[in-house]
Parts: sequence; C-alpha cells; structure tokens
Amino acid sequence: MPEPPIVPLLLQNAVEALGGTTRDGQVRMAAAVAHSLDTGEHLAVQAGTGTGKSLAYLVPAMRHAVTTGKTVVVSTATIALQRQLVDRDLPRLAKALKSDLGREPTFAILKGRGNYLCLNKLHSSAASEPDSEELFDPFAASRMGREIKRLREWSSDTETGDRDEIEPGVSDQAWRLVSVGARECLGAGNCTYGQDCFAEEARRQTGRVDVVVTNHALLAIDAMTEVNVLPDHDAVVVDEAHELVDRVTSVATAELASGTITAAARRAGKLVEDEIADALVSAGENLGSLLDDVGTRRWLSLPDGAGAALAAVRDAAWVTRTAVGPARGANLDADASAARSAALTALDEVHDTAVRVLTTFDEPDDAKRRDVVWTADVPTRGGFRRVLQVAPLSVGGLLRSRLFGESTVVLTSATLAVGGTFDGAAGAWGLPRRSGSGDDGAEPARDPALASGKTPEHTLEWSHLDVGSPFDHARAGILYVAKSMPPPGRDGTAPQMLDEIAELIGAAGGRTLGLFSSTRAAKAAAAALREKLDTPILCQGEGATGQLVRDFAADPATSLFGTLSLWQGVDVPGPSLSLVIIDRIPFPRPDDPLLTARQRAVESRGGNGFIAVAASHAALLLAQGVGRLLRSVDDRGVVAVLDPRLATARYSGFLRATLPPFWETTDKAVVLGALRRLDT
Repeated sequence: MPEPPIVPLLLQNAVEALGGTTRDGQVRMAAAVAHSLDTGEHLAVQAGTGTGKSLAYLVPAMRHAVTTGKTVVVSTATIALQRQLVDRDLPRLAKALKSDLGREPTFAILKGRGNYLCLNKLHSSAASEPDSEELFDPFAASRMGREIKRLREWSSDTETGDRDEIEPGVSDQAWRLVSVGARECLGAGNCTYGQDCFAEEARRQTGRVDVVVTNHALLAIDAMTEVNVLPDHDAVVVDEAHELVDRVTSVATAELASGTITAAARRAGKLVEDEIADALVSAGENLGSLLDDVGTRRWLSLPDGAGAALAAVRDAAWVTRTAVGPARGANLDADASAARSAALTALDEVHDTAVRVLTTFDEPDDAKRRDVVWTADVPTRGGFRRVLQVAPLSVGGLLRSRLFGESTVVLTSATLAVGGTFDGAAGAWGLPRRSGSGDDGAEPARDPALASGKTPEHTLEWSHLDVGSPFDHARAGILYVAKSMPPPGRDGTAPQMLDEIAELIGAAGGRTLGLFSSTRAAKAAAAALREKLDTPILCQGEGATGQLVRDFAADPATSLFGTLSLWQGVDVPGPSLSLVIIDRIPFPRPDDPLLTARQRAVESRGGNGFIAVAASHAALLLAQGVGRLLRSVDDRGVVAVLDPRLATARYSGFLRATLPPFWETTDKAVVLGALRRLDT
C-alpha cells in the first residue's frame, strides 16, 4: 500500500469532507501530534474551545494506526465526550479518510467490566438476592424484582450486554445483581458462560480495531494492575487531561468501614463456619467504634487502639478468606463459583486496605509516606457513615512508569497551562519540569528505570504547545471583578452580593449561568433572587441536570444556578448565555486531608505549597468555569467574578494568568451597559 498523504493534507481533506473550515490552531496541533507519534516524544497540548482538537488528534491517530498496524487508545474523562467521539466524530471521520488511507479505519469503545451484563451472575441465585436496604421495603423489593425480570428478558435480545442500551434504564441496585467488577470476575476460562461473555467480546473487538475509546478510570486500572485491561497499543491520547490526576487518584483510593467489613462477612457467611464470620463482624464493629471516637480528621499517626483494631480486621479477613477456599474448582457449579468469587473479592478488599493503612505508618516520617490516611463522613441515603480512607500522596510515579514509560502519550485539554506554565501539570503527571520555575506539588520526576540503570521502553522527553483559540477573547468578552464586594465568608451569600447578582441578571435579561461554590449557596441565591427578579431561575438539584441545561438553552430569559458539574459540563452557544457569574474563587476546602498533605509535602521540599496545590486547583477550576461563556465564534458576553481577591490578593496574577485574555474591568457601570446592549 502506498504511503498515505501527510497529516496536514489528511486534515484538510477531512475538514472539507465534514463541511468545516480549516483553523490554524487545529493544523498546528495535528502536526505536533503526528510528530509525537512518529518520534515517541510525549506531548502536552493546550487547545482552547473551538479549536477542533478532536479532529486534530484523531486524524494523526488514525494515520498512525493504519500505517503501523498498532492500536491507539483515546481516553476521556466524561461520558459525553466518549459518546461524541464514538457516535459522531469517529464514524464520519473514518468514512472521510477511507480513500486517502486505503481502507476505512476501525474503532470501538471499551468500558469497565461492570458496565456489561454478567451471564454467570444473571443465571445464579445472586441475581435474586436483594440488598439489605430492600429487605425491609416491600415496594423497593417489588421494583427490584420487576427490573431483574426485565434484565433477564433483555439478555436474550442484546448483542453487547452494555447497560447504556437498556431503555428505560434500571437502578444501580438491580444492575449490581447482574454485573461484576474485574476482581470478582471468574475469568473466561473458568466461567460456564465464558464463550458468550459480553465483556470479553467487547475486549476482543478492541483488539481488532485501530482506535479504542475508553475512560481515565479504565486507563488507571490498566496502569495499576498486572491484568491487561486494554488491548495492546503503543500510543495513548488523553483528552480532558486536566482530569487525569484526580481520576487516577480516585481509582487508587480505598476505604474501610464497619459496614463494608460486615458485608464481606455476610458474603462469606454461607461458605464458612459461623464463628469465623462472627469474628470478622466483631473486628469490624470494634473498628467502627474506634472510627466514631476518633472523629473526622487526617491521621498523622495511628490513634490509640487503631493499630490493634486494624490488625484484628486484617487477620480475621485472612482467616475467613482461607476458610472460603478457591473460587474455581471442578466440583463447583455456577452459583457456587459466583458466591465464592464475590466473597473473596470483598474479603481481599478488606484485608488489603487494612494492610495498606498499617504499612503507611511503618514509615515514621510523614513527609516520606506514599499514602495519606484520614477519616471522613460519607453521605448515604439515610444520612452519613464514618469511613477510613487511604489515597496516594502522588500518582506521578505510577503514571511515569506505567503510562509514559510504556506508551507514547499525547495529553490535551483547554486548560493545562496553570498560572501560565505547563510545569504544574507535568509534575503531577510525573514528567520532568521544563522551565524549572518553582515546585509543582509532585514528587521529583525521576524515572525508577533510569535510576536502576535500566532503559525504559519509552523516553520521558516531552514537549508542550499552546495553540490558542479561534476566539478573539479581548473583543468578545469582558472579565469583571467585583472589587467592592466584601471578601467571602462562612455566613452564606452576603446581601450585597445578592443585590449585585440581581443587577447583573436584570441588565442581561436573564441569559445567566451562575456557578457557585456549594449547593447551599446556589439554592439560597436562587430562592432569594426569585423574589427580586421577574425572569425564570432554574437551580441544579430541582431536576435532572441534563434536562435543566436543555431548558436553560431553550429560553434566553432563563438563568441556571448550580455547582461543580456545571463548572465543566455546560456547552450552550448562542444568545441563551451571555453572562457567567462566579460567586467566589473555587479554592479547595482548607480541611481537605489529601490536598493538605500534598501542600505540606511541597513545603517540606522548600516549595510554595499554597500556589502548587490550592491555588493551582482553584486556577484550573476557575478557567473551566470561565470557559463556559464563549462556545462559538459569534458568542459575546461577560464573566463576573464576585470575589474581590481576584483583583486584590497577592496570588491574583497567578490565577488570572490561567484565564483567557478577556478585556478586564472592575467598573460595574461599564459592565451593566455592555450587558444591556447585548440584551437588545
């Protein structure tokens, strides 16, 4: 087969075939991605909204896969982007490139095993056992029964077993009864239904295609375990890369609570003698009492009695696990194998988490510990439950060795250069800093393979590129900082701020997205302003978020207030959105144990922990929120930040360096006039 056209020409042909227009930033990005895939050098690309970054990495990725015969993995943080890629971008692009590449590139989506129906579990008695919350609720039990029946009927019709195909959907409780996680799975070779397994078939399909679309969580699992979750590949494109560290951290976080220990004992109860299961329950209750007494805080050392309580849980879980025996055996039917596998998975999680917490404190120097341990109250349907949590201080080492050390990686997002530099993101990913400007908050980026004299499969060399945005931010938008507002406090939204919001929304004629730092603040503001304004106000939590966004976009007079998911998940181009209001700089909670530990780790190395962790976190989220304003080249509007610290604090320059180059002002009269002109 002759060599296909070079990437710029391929991109031009693809854009023309799809009815688009060529953009300079898109061309520059595509060329840089192609160079990265050709040389093996990692690449970080900041590409503003409107650049067309999906095509900019998909075109060179498809060319690379077709010419080398090697798969490229594309990882995203959100379901919305996965669906956009698989349902819209990839099908159209594959057809557009068919003649140039000599064949139509192929693609598939790969989700976690828990997203697929497990036939072994469906046909076992486990699919009929209600959760404890349904045991005393006849209505819930009846609904569960109907959902399980529908799932059994659906299993005969579906070709994929993918939960997303069920219409209407089923509850999480029902789905848990017919699905398994990776650790609970028996394995295709040991399962009665291994040949017909939906998850295995999905993975087989991904091994035969050019581009595999997955998510950051599955990418993390593939990196953290010895099991090859993803198909063989030599390149990874990480879209929404600003989310990567948080998603990997989430996957690497474990928790322990009295309820989870009791649940593990209950799963094993029918497989072991009563006194063995009772001993595990007793150990769990003892730990639960200790956690209640300790309160919610970070553990800098083991509290009195915690070492003995955790050791008792560890030992009881191991004794129970040994008594359960292997999950697989010649004399075990599907029900027995499923029951043992579920019990062993739960017991392993309890045992391993207890060991992980105990070994954390084997290192006496807090600054050198790899993990952070704390107690927290986690919301439940009935209130809260006290849990012990353990998370990695940094995931840079993991990503450095298991992601960058094994594949060529391209990372892209609209917001990567925090504070005007890529160093913070690179350090958190485990890559060496390039400019040497300050401490980035991660562990020093030294490759263990290099330190041991081994040659890593892939280099840690990387380059970065900011291709800008097709938007003329200085002409299209105003950044207004309400310098006269009182500094935000803990007593809720100040009356002065409510009056300011009312003036701004009134001038805009609605058309407002209000981004608040907490659910309480959003609800309080919505309630107060409904009394002041005659335009509709929607508030997150009053309905499904997706429907609220659609209702907001459909009526220019409507405003929408909400919290974190709206900071990053709203795409409303056109006249329905001309004002974004941000109530305060989105700093993390000062008592967040993990971020506090990371901040102290930076300070122990002589860096600026506040800038490296708290301010960087705030800058990234602030940039995401500000990015909601301009979604097309014709959009115009105002971002109003009602936190005076963005103009007065010593770190304000760092935060503003992360934001698009809007025209800036602190003059409210100028802003109100601009909003009134936009409204007319």
